[in-house]
Amino acid sequence: MSTRDLRVLKLGGSVLGSPAEVATALAIVRQASSQGRVALVVSAIGTTTRELDLAGRKAAAGDLEGARAIARAVVERAVGVFAVVARASSERDVEMTRKLAPSLLALERLLEGVSLVSELGPSTRDLLLSFGERISSVIIAEALDHSGIPAVAVDSRAWTVTDATFGAARVDHAATRERALALASTLEGRVAVHTGFLGQTTDGRTTTLGRNGSDYTATLLASALGAREVVIWTDVSGVMTADPDLVVEAYPVPHLSYEEALELARSGLGILHPRTMLPLVATGIPLRVRNLSRPGDPGTLIDAPGSSDDGRPACIASLDGMALLDVQATAAGERGTASPRVLQALAGAGIPVWFAAQAARGSSEAVLVEETREPEAIVAISRELAREIEAGEVRPPTARRGVTLVTLVAETMGRTPNVAGRFFGALGSLGINVLASAQGATSRSLAAVVAKEDTALAVRSLHAAFALAREQVSLLVLGKGTVAGPLFDQIHRQSEQLAKDHDVVVKVVSVRDSRRSVFDENGLDPTGIAAALDRADAQEDITHALDRLRSLPVPVLVDCTAEGGMDRVYVEALRRGIHVVAANKKPLAGPLASLEAVRRVARASHRSYRYETTVGASLPIIETLKNLVRTGDRVRRIEGSLSGTLGYLTNELLARAPLSLAVKRAKELGYTEPHPGDDLSGIDAARKAVILARELGLAVSLDDVALTPFVPARFLAERDLDGFFRALGGLDLTMADDVERLRKDRKVLRYLATIEPGGTGDDGVVHAPRVSVGPVAVDELHPAARLAGSSSLVAFYTERYAQHPLVVQGAGAGGAVTAAGVLADVLSIAKGVRGL
Repeated sequence: MSTRDLRVLKLGGSVLGSPAEVATALAIVRQASSQGRVALVVSAIGTTTRELDLAGRKAAAGDLEGARAIARAVVERAVGVFAVVARASSERDVEMTRKLAPSLLALERLLEGVSLVSELGPSTRDLLLSFGERISSVIIAEALDHSGIPAVAVDSRAWTVTDATFGAARVDHAATRERALALASTLEGRVAVHTGFLGQTTDGRTTTLGRNGSDYTATLLASALGAREVVIWTDVSGVMTADPDLVVEAYPVPHLSYEEALELARSGLGILHPRTMLPLVATGIPLRVRNLSRPGDPGTLIDAPGSSDDGRPACIASLDGMALLDVQATAAGERGTASPRVLQALAGAGIPVWFAAQAARGSSEAVLVEETREPEAIVAISRELAREIEAGEVRPPTARRGVTLVTLVAETMGRTPNVAGRFFGALGSLGINVLASAQGATSRSLAAVVAKEDTALAVRSLHAAFALAREQVSLLVLGKGTVAGPLFDQIHRQSEQLAKDHDVVVKVVSVRDSRRSVFDENGLDPTGIAAALDRADAQEDITHALDRLRSLPVPVLVDCTAEGGMDRVYVEALRRGIHVVAANKKPLAGPLASLEAVRRVARASHRSYRYETTVGASLPIIETLKNLVRTGDRVRRIEGSLSGTLGYLTNELLARAPLSLAVKRAKELGYTEPHPGDDLSGIDAARKAVILARELGLAVSLDDVALTPFVPARFLAERDLDGFFRALGGLDLTMADDVERLRKDRKVLRYLATIEPGGTGDDGVVHAPRVSVGPVAVDELHPAARLAGSSSLVAFYTERYAQHPLVVQGAGAGGAVTAAGVLADVLSIAKGVRGL
């Protein structure tokens, strides 16, 4: 008898959870049977397996009535599903109830026995759980038969021969194949609905096949009958690039080889199991994983050749609920005595090892087991190595619970350079501690053990680092005005290009002003943030907001305010693993101890603190200085026109505009602080000078700056804006005369900061550091003389740039320019996460 046209379909419990889902499943079976021969393997309906397990535990604990109630509810729900799906008459419902009555009676008697002995042993538990699949197969077969498709329920215990390893029985493949072939010959013309998950020993005891047992039943049946294909219908559209509960952007992989699927199964991917794959590998039968709720999706095809596309995606598998065991030899121990015997001890105890990493020369072994098996694993290892432990040659085994195995699987890994570097770089850049690691011998997989609390971040970062999805960056923005407003606009306008060209999605998830705050984990509409704030309630506590932000992909705190005391907020953010991007100068120019605390926490947390915009808006002034210092150049002097506002004013004065009118124009253009006197005081430029000086390692503060305001201090005391501008008008003629005198001397008025690091000079004399800020007359050859508009300029005079300074020049004021610099800092963080 040829069965090569046969397809084996498997329906999991996750897609049989409601009458509607069962109806969809039956429609798919009917369609498939119209195209050729079909055999069906079914799991228990919905949560039946968990309920039966609970009934067993209740019975063992003495609550027999509670256990019976669960058993009756299981059967009644099955009958209810049949009634809805088959749209049967009440007489047919009664008939179905009578058909399941023997199962209910046997189930209740089994629970009575469990109650009498007050124990639910492994063999009894397997028998108890078998009722779920047995009832499901009857319901599905009857519903198919009622719809006009001849079907018959088949108890797979009749052909699946196993040993007596209850809970995870091993299959006798030869005997199973013989019985399956014999049974198939009696089922001609009908759709056989087989129970998944179940087997039977040669002496008639019921066993279960363990995790993904129903999938295993389907591939065993297909292998035995020589089917042309196995289709697993589940609740996801194939094998995903990562757990979609952890990575929203995860998507199905179209095509995998058997070897890739086996690696994923060995790494704990829930949808696959190594034993599921082995019958297919032996026979070359392809497997498809498809989504019952989206039958139009192609799903994932798994076969011998796999995909020929070298650019095909990799997968990130994650397995939590694990314990990492560590066994170490002491200096007195003999080389290689501990490691192999650790694995032997666990194998002898029947404890699966999901991961093993051996130190050099066999001096230690790290193994990963299920957390629930950790106590017995410790006992098994301790018993095996008792003599060595007693002699002090091996330390007693230790365990760390609450860890996760994260594995990258890709067929092309062995042919691609720097995979390991990108893998560990992605984790390390986020401060994720790798507790153990190993690369598979096939070079198809690379695994790391991380703490449970780092699981989501680790999976997301690896998924992003290997370009499996667009990187999402989640922003909590402080402020809504001069800088924040243009930032929201730029994010909105650039979103499509950032996603298309850079695989980055920037989401503003929260915004806070001085009174209110809004938070939406899915992202706020950048064009409606002002309105959302107006509708918002009182401000959420900042630490609570940071706690919410930390769980989102690539969390970034963006400070667009000019508030003092923000260093404390930065520390709280960095401690929570949140990056900080700031346009706020005050934390950088405030107390040096506070700044050092922020930097110290950033280093310890492996998070970025970026503040390029605090000196030159979007100009790369700070990064340029950092690179000079990093590469060993010696900075002798820095001169800079650091205030775009004052640069604008000096140019307006050179164009013969009155001072008071020039200041009003600067305010209207958004160049000034809310009170222009803060710019004219020079304090803003002084703060920038302190920031640059501190980048050189100088322990200077604002009090150390020789500061001369742009206008005499008495004009700055007036805080009322109208009064301030009236008073400023009294300087118009004086300032005009000063500028004209400089013009006659072929000089130009500029407001400059000068930073001289000091140290031992060429003359051998030790000079103290000096920072000065104030109005300066420069000749026409000075770099600052050419400045136009609100441009800023910094000239670095160094050993390498001694005769001609390294000059950074460009627009240095304005909300839009600063916002662009803030966005650039955010994107730099995103690139760093991806390892680019």
